[in-house]
Amino acid sequence: MKPIRKFTVRAVIPAELGALEELAANLRWAWHEPTRRLFQHVDPGLWQASDHDPVAFLGEVAPARLAELASDGGYVEWAERERAALREYLAEPRWFQSLGAETPRTIAYFSPEFGITAALPQYSGGLGILAGDHLKAASDLGVPIVGVGLFYKAGYFAQSISPDGWQQERYPVLDPDGLPLTLLRAPDGAPVQVTLALPDDRALHARVWKAAVGRIPLLLLDTDIPTNSDELRSVTDRLYGGGGEHRLLQELLLGIGGARAIRAWTELSGCPAPDVFHMNEGHAGFLGLERIATYIGEGLTFAAALQLVRAGTVFTTHTPVPAGIDRFDRALVERYLSSSLLPGVDPADALALGVEPGADPATSAFNMAVMGLRLAQHANGVSKLHGEVSRRMFGDLWPGFDAEEVPITSITNGVHAPTWTDPALLGLAETRLGTGDTEHADWRSPALADGEFWSVKRGMRQQLVDDARRRLAASWREQHSGAEPPKWVSQVLDPDTLTVGFARRVPTYKRLTLMLQDPERLKAILTNPERPVQFVIAGKSHPADDEGKRLIQQLVQFAQQPELRGRIVFLPDYDMSMAEKLYPGCDVWLNNPLRPLEACGTSGMKAAMNGALNLSILDGWWAEFAGDDYGWVIPSADAAGDAGERDALEAAALYDLLEHRVAPRYYERDGDGVPVEWVRRVRETLAVLAPDLGADRMVREYVERLYRPAAEHFASVAAESARGARELSSWGARVRSAWPGVQVAHVESGGIDAPHVGDELQLRAVVRLGELSPDDVRVEVVYGKSRADETIDAAQRAELEVADAAAPLSPSEHLYTGSLVLDRAGAFGYTVRVVPRHPLLLSTAELGLVAVAD
Repeated sequence: MKPIRKFTVRAVIPAELGALEELAANLRWAWHEPTRRLFQHVDPGLWQASDHDPVAFLGEVAPARLAELASDGGYVEWAERERAALREYLAEPRWFQSLGAETPRTIAYFSPEFGITAALPQYSGGLGILAGDHLKAASDLGVPIVGVGLFYKAGYFAQSISPDGWQQERYPVLDPDGLPLTLLRAPDGAPVQVTLALPDDRALHARVWKAAVGRIPLLLLDTDIPTNSDELRSVTDRLYGGGGEHRLLQELLLGIGGARAIRAWTELSGCPAPDVFHMNEGHAGFLGLERIATYIGEGLTFAAALQLVRAGTVFTTHTPVPAGIDRFDRALVERYLSSSLLPGVDPADALALGVEPGADPATSAFNMAVMGLRLAQHANGVSKLHGEVSRRMFGDLWPGFDAEEVPITSITNGVHAPTWTDPALLGLAETRLGTGDTEHADWRSPALADGEFWSVKRGMRQQLVDDARRRLAASWREQHSGAEPPKWVSQVLDPDTLTVGFARRVPTYKRLTLMLQDPERLKAILTNPERPVQFVIAGKSHPADDEGKRLIQQLVQFAQQPELRGRIVFLPDYDMSMAEKLYPGCDVWLNNPLRPLEACGTSGMKAAMNGALNLSILDGWWAEFAGDDYGWVIPSADAAGDAGERDALEAAALYDLLEHRVAPRYYERDGDGVPVEWVRRVRETLAVLAPDLGADRMVREYVERLYRPAAEHFASVAAESARGARELSSWGARVRSAWPGVQVAHVESGGIDAPHVGDELQLRAVVRLGELSPDDVRVEVVYGKSRADETIDAAQRAELEVADAAAPLSPSEHLYTGSLVLDRAGAFGYTVRVVPRHPLLLSTAELGLVAVAD
């Protein structure tokens, strides 16, 4: 019989154990092993069964056991020590506090998903896990971030696999009262609500849940409240669910509602209002419109408000493919962007921000990434290669500029080592290397013997084998109405066999089934009697992606062959809990996307943090960090005639590496059974590569390269009642209006008869500026190696000086002169161009205006 309603009853904890409740309420336990050990001591079996969730765990512990611990002075003292350590962690100055006064006061970090812990399933994949690691590292570094997202009642989805291998989705409903969340409340105790005006005189209301992620508050908006209609209560039903209008409502709530929730939080907490807003992808782009509406209410024009918003906004793009960007029907967006929702904002001005370059403004889809880039003066991709891809992908927003000038930089993602490093490896570092910081430990130290390290790694592999068998047994029971699984299920995998991991979302470009290109060859690799290989595979396909589901089915059916099922397994319902066993248990991490479609691919970083070597296409992070000591590169067949040929060539390369390089090295053992060279490479990976892969490195880069510059720029344009924003907006309007009259009329050069390296080329250019003055522009010579395709390679730029300031050629014409030294031999080319200049512009390309000599 099913209940008509479910809710969570919290446990009553003895007063002597009050420290446990305080520790459970802060998600630092998700990455702080000493706190987790404290809870594990209460009941190790129950702790494992609770998936290491202290809130759920404490609700299941028998009252008698709690009473016993409350009378155990040693345990009470232990709990008090951990509570004191938490309080010290929350209050003490950290890295950020050492930077001085010229830093952001508060940074608002908006993301549609956050992967903090399996106990709070508000994530689907890499984007959310990255956001969670960003908050954790910010907490450890003392960076004053506040996170903003949505609370999804059913999370993403729970995956199961049918007997024929087809993905099936379930949506278990979450009870926020049973999670480590508290409601944001006003001083009178009433829950804070944010409200969005909707068409047809409707209103969308949301309450605000707050999670404590170490030092970082995370605000999650939830529409499942009685003040909403049934239809609107379901706006935050599930992550990435529903159709276009449903998704639009979620993104309006995230951006506009999130900005309003931030205002409420700052008023209640007394924390400074954010001077930097960071959009983790385009889903939160509407927050810029909400901020514009606020500034319009304070007396600014739309154009001046836009400049103010842009100055303090950071936009991170995570997708290398246009299909990964949210695009909404223009008419649908226009219906929602009313003056009631955004007072003072002309819908035409708002809609223009989402128009795709070159499209008819009246019919263009509303592109969230394009809006995000137009609202942010600071933008980045998530690896060096992805930065290059992004500059090409979005280059049309800055017409006339080469890709390298497009103002999108890159900060390579990182992973949070304390979250993802296995406790066994942490224990090894503590006992042998004298540190709990696995990310920066001296893993080369002779204090740690190869044999001891290899023994610990085998234990991590055994842990994965046990977890895989448990999960497969549970899946069998689910598929067969509770029947006990056959004996072979308890014998799959082997802790002494080379283990290759592959786990990620399953869109087609990640090529889950590349390994199946030659099934017989893969079968031979898996069942090699002397050097066997086993694969552990997991991943979810989006519920609407039938092609991705077919890939999963193909893989599952291959793995179901009796002679293979002990060597290749697909584990259903990939989540953080599974990942905590999967990464440490693998010897090799496989990644074979279509290059360059993997923006970063942080799963390989997590595996490396746990002593695995990477076997990957040169894409994402691996393209900049690959090295012989860290793994193997699968060569890309970029010159292949078609996709089928490319897959065949790259799969053949994968098989060759596994057969002739990876497996022989793994099974090359000394007299004690230790693969000495393999262990040396793993220890090099941990000692040299791991520190570069950490989320602490990533967040430091964000602070130094994006957050601090954004805060400084925001302060400069906001000073004196936004004088800078007003001046920049009026100057920009004047320059755009006059730009059609700007022209490089004539260029001549001299001073060289037969060019040689070291010669100096003299340049004179006549430039028509129309209604602009020389102060409004910068005239440059652009030069470098001239390629056969009539482009300038690795272009350099030098400014030409106005030579007729006192007596111009005419009111609209000026003479510019300068010189450049020929610093290289070979084909050489140059041109002259004019670009806008203003002290508050951060990039030459910012306005997308350039006039080039014909």
